[in-house]
Amino acid sequence: MNGGGNMEIKNSSYITTADIGDVCPLFYKDFILDGEISSANLEITALGVYEASLNGSRVGDFIMAPGWTAYNKRLQVQSYDVTTLIKKENRLCVTVGRGWFRSPMPGWEKMEGDKKRRYEQPCGLIAALILVFADGRKQIIRTDESWQVKESPIRFSEIYDGEIYDGTFMADRSRPAENLIWSKDILIPQEGEIVKEIEAIDACSIIRTPAGETVVDFGQEVTGYVRFTVNARCGDKVRFLHGEVLDKDGNFYNANYRSAKAEVQYICKDGEQTRNPRLTFFGFRYIKLESWPGIPRKEDFKAIVVHSELHRTAYVETGFEPLNKLVSNVFWGQRDNYLDVPTDCPQRDERMGWTGDAEVFTKAASYNYDILKFMTKWLHDLAADQRPDGEVGQIIPDIIPHGHSSAAWGDAAVICPWQLYQTYGDKSILQQQFNSMKAWVDYITNTTPTPGLWTDHFHFGDWLALDAPEGDRRGASRVDLVATAYYANSTELLAKTGELLGNDMEEYWKLHSRIKTEFRKVFPVYITQTEHVLALQFNLASEPEKTARDLAELVIKDGVQLRTGFTGTPYLLHVLSSYGYTDLAWKLLLRREYPSWLYSVDCGATTIWEHWDGIKQDGSFWSTSMNSFNHYAYGAVIDWIYEKAAGISHTDDHAGFTELLFQPHPCKEIGWLKVQFESRQGQILSYWKHEKDDTFTVMLETPVEAKVILPSGTRKVKAGKHTFIEQYK
Repeated sequence: MNGGGNMEIKNSSYITTADIGDVCPLFYKDFILDGEISSANLEITALGVYEASLNGSRVGDFIMAPGWTAYNKRLQVQSYDVTTLIKKENRLCVTVGRGWFRSPMPGWEKMEGDKKRRYEQPCGLIAALILVFADGRKQIIRTDESWQVKESPIRFSEIYDGEIYDGTFMADRSRPAENLIWSKDILIPQEGEIVKEIEAIDACSIIRTPAGETVVDFGQEVTGYVRFTVNARCGDKVRFLHGEVLDKDGNFYNANYRSAKAEVQYICKDGEQTRNPRLTFFGFRYIKLESWPGIPRKEDFKAIVVHSELHRTAYVETGFEPLNKLVSNVFWGQRDNYLDVPTDCPQRDERMGWTGDAEVFTKAASYNYDILKFMTKWLHDLAADQRPDGEVGQIIPDIIPHGHSSAAWGDAAVICPWQLYQTYGDKSILQQQFNSMKAWVDYITNTTPTPGLWTDHFHFGDWLALDAPEGDRRGASRVDLVATAYYANSTELLAKTGELLGNDMEEYWKLHSRIKTEFRKVFPVYITQTEHVLALQFNLASEPEKTARDLAELVIKDGVQLRTGFTGTPYLLHVLSSYGYTDLAWKLLLRREYPSWLYSVDCGATTIWEHWDGIKQDGSFWSTSMNSFNHYAYGAVIDWIYEKAAGISHTDDHAGFTELLFQPHPCKEIGWLKVQFESRQGQILSYWKHEKDDTFTVMLETPVEAKVILPSGTRKVKAGKHTFIEQYK
């Protein structure tokens, strides 16, 4: 697949069909060639999601094409080379499902009006097949009223509720497609990474639960779907549900999916057949078989992992197995939630591009995988959906445009492009997003009633922090403090960005100075862990050394427990290490009891949880209303492993690792740590090992000059391999 060609598709017509209900329509066009073909290229997109085939062979490997964008302004066009599929007599078929465009998202009851509007949007297809003959002639087959449409065997397909396929269905009639009036100005070449089937995981066991249920366990929570093989008679039915966890008694559980049915139904034909959903996806580890012909076997089931095609750029290994499992869970959490947009979760009636989740995880994500193309597409949608006054919605694409913005969430407009520049050193993302970044900061400035502070606005605060009373999800940190801290940070990053791009940013430096002054005046004392953390992380504390000491003492007073939520957690360990409390940071990371990162590992997690106690110590669940077991936000801790534990970082003026800042922080308790990171400059390797005589060995491989900071002193080293033997301080 390439980037969209010359966009011949803009001269085609959108086509649709009416009165088909929930059935996925199949559009098709028959054509006969009168000569030899030298090339054939299909440009195509849909209002919904599509799967195309030419002469019975699938076109491309993009799952859930054309992806999810701000559909009213941006609709990606895919371009496929189909030369090898062309014959003399041809049939081009395209099945169109509801996808994100026409599914009633989100599933929350209070969104009924929006859900109805999306559900009633039209199905649409537009395509152009460009044929070039060996003799130089060119023919273009376009979507128009000459196409035919009929019902497909996919009787129902929707993002949350799943898919119903009738293997016995044979369409008995076709009718002409209808023209659809829809904007072509929104058509853009494919911009993001494509979504693909990445791997297949065999079922590890079939369980008979205490409740008498038949449950298939794949051993790993994934995003994708189940491919199953069944030997059946015509009319037999397969039906199963998806779930993430078993309850404390070992029974199937998916009440946390809320209104999402997450169900697959298949009506069998005769004989052995293999099937999987085609126009939807699920988040799951388990499936419960509600109906299955015969006796199910493990080999009948494979979990097909589906997500955006990303190049992995980092590997982390340690001498402590629970920490290795946490690292694995972080990677799986990113894979499962990077399905065309950075979602919050892949399973329940949500699965949306929450800006807060994306923002806190972008640094970690950019170490784990090369996400520049993936995030660039999403940030373009953020800018497209940004409101006239600069406000940024809670989710992107913004399908709840009446939802308020929030500090840390809307700040994704500034923090994400800045972090992408820092990791990859490519200024183009800053150039593309600068107006969006500026509009966000201006929005805060123009709407806050208190100059220099951000007050009197809805905020999520330190979402899901542990320091608030039961039932209060915003934490105990003062929301105006959190908001103003992020206001200061975004203003500073905007000013830095503007200067890099050659703009005069004096106005914003003055604004930043004013915010800092007002912050210190109004918030001279910090109460919670997160308040201390943000004041230090964003350089707002008037006495940083004292504030850091107070934070360390507070953490110890709390029982060496973190009490932070979405806004404090990503920075907590960084701040402790930056002010000389790395031993305390290690204790927090390696803590096994609740609350901790390793608590979920010891509970059998294979991804990162939304709540520190998604499964409580007595085996009960936190809630059914908001309890995802695949939420990557708290996995942001891995960027501390890269930057502090392994010591791989750089200064702002060496974005893209043009010079390495290397300052590892070994830990006797885990024995050794090895991190490999593929930067834009080349491979960086950090390895350290605790030795018996209270020394540690450090190995560094760097493609660039590095400033090395170790207990024995600071030095500059050239590109290459280096070994140091150091004593603990």
